[in-house]
Amino acid sequence: MKSQMIAPGPESDVPRALHLPGVLTADELQRSAHYLVRSQEPDGAIPWFPGGHTDLWDHVECAMALTVTGLEVPEHAEAARRAYLWVESSRRPDGGWPAKFRQGAPATALREANHAAYPAVGILHHLLTTGDTAFARRLWPTVESGLEFALALRGDHGEILWARSEDGSPGDHSLLTVCASVHHALRCGAALAERLGETRPAWSAAADRLAVLINDHEDLFADRSRFSMDWFYPVLGGAVHGTAAKERLDERWDTFVLPGLGVRCVSDQPWVTAAESSELVLALAAMGEHDTAVRIMRDIQHLRDPADGVYWTGYQFAEQVRWPVERSTWTSAAVILAVDALTLTTGGSRVFLHASEQAPAV
Repeated sequence: MKSQMIAPGPESDVPRALHLPGVLTADELQRSAHYLVRSQEPDGAIPWFPGGHTDLWDHVECAMALTVTGLEVPEHAEAARRAYLWVESSRRPDGGWPAKFRQGAPATALREANHAAYPAVGILHHLLTTGDTAFARRLWPTVESGLEFALALRGDHGEILWARSEDGSPGDHSLLTVCASVHHALRCGAALAERLGETRPAWSAAADRLAVLINDHEDLFADRSRFSMDWFYPVLGGAVHGTAAKERLDERWDTFVLPGLGVRCVSDQPWVTAAESSELVLALAAMGEHDTAVRIMRDIQHLRDPADGVYWTGYQFAEQVRWPVERSTWTSAAVILAVDALTLTTGGSRVFLHASEQAPAV
């Protein structure tokens, strides 16, 4: 099954303040985003929390959120640019990134496939939000080498092995969530190429193959079915849509969704997280399920710290405690991106909407 290719289209001429009526005001979302700025390190990296480690995938998610709020707050826009320049400068010669950085230095030589692919999503998102073609052209070699790094990890059936180990050998298994994320990145990379006057048909073909595997050969992937991400990421990444997407989410909805609390991270623990909840909202937005998505976004506001608008990572509802006791940057970023997708406030929201009837052409 093919996901709709992201096609060229115009950027929005008049930016609007991001907000979700009845749930989050523009000021509240800008306060959440400012936590990402406060957490950013001098070299541009955005760690999980001040003083914590940085990984490329979550860093790009934070950069996208700052790009969204940066239309209203110039400080956020500049922080997003610095974040992407860090992506450029921290790339390894083979096109990948160490899976973990601490205070600017690689903490491991392991390089993950979905990390390497995700700058394609971020840079297309930045271009669609800001219209800054020159910046996209500067980052194009980074996008290209990242996607080629991921494709070099293809297995016998076209699946993407999850990582390249410290000694350079490929991983021995493939993960559904990783392949769904890489599928999304390949679609975005192909769309970015078209906008920059490049052609990368091999990326579209690789994405087509991943979509077939995700829809028809899920047994190829290692069993991580206890994780909610394996449940909704095929929809979020655009590989599964239409009736198949609805059937997929309906099948395990009651397993993962807790009314009034949010979405479980894993099926066998009494733990909901704001990030998984927000990413399910993105999947629902792609399906056009607006009312359900807004309800989930409203449900997770118990994880918002009223003091400064920052989101706690999760809530262990059996013990009625926040857990872990951290406020992850990427959690606040996921909330911001979910609100943007629900409200179509920026052109960048289109990278998450795929074949939804409400999605303007990208």
